[in-house]
Amino acid sequence: MSRIGNSPVKIPDGVTIEVKDSVVTVKGKLGELTQEFSGIDIKVEDGSVVLERPSDSKETKSKHGLYRALINNMVEGVSNGWTKELELVGVGYRASNQGQKLDLALGFSHNIVLDIAPEVKIETISEKGKNPIVKLTSHDKQLVGQVAAKIRGFRKPEPYKGKGVKFVGEQLRRKAGKSA
Repeated sequence: MSRIGNSPVKIPDGVTIEVKDSVVTVKGKLGELTQEFSGIDIKVEDGSVVLERPSDSKETKSKHGLYRALINNMVEGVSNGWTKELELVGVGYRASNQGQKLDLALGFSHNIVLDIAPEVKIETISEKGKNPIVKLTSHDKQLVGQVAAKIRGFRKPEPYKGKGVKFVGEQLRRKAGKSA
């Protein structure tokens, strides 16, 4: 059984947490995030957030750990931020950005142009002899993950040569292919 919900979330300097009705608001140097919750008691006490569950039903237990993890991610995001890096593996695969527009050349007949949410900072790194990298940074972990998954979904890595859009450091299952 998970015990994640029982451990308190430490509040770093410069971060304020407010609990009103059924909404938690976390403010920090990088931004502000809000999260609705239900069925869990959330208290801010001497530099940490404590979550308590009123009953031991299965639904309440699962929400206990979930909300603790979400609040921890919010606190981490507004104090340090979240970063995801995507690598474009393949001949002729390129990425460039003009402000919040990401232009991807992934081997299709036309380039893919994607508008990125204003909360996400985007950076493209292209060095000669290396695969292009798209770097996404934001204070919202869910938003960064969603945008990264959308970009990866345009051309997922295939198992034979490994071509496609993959996360930096991702281990791919490779297949042997045909043997002559």
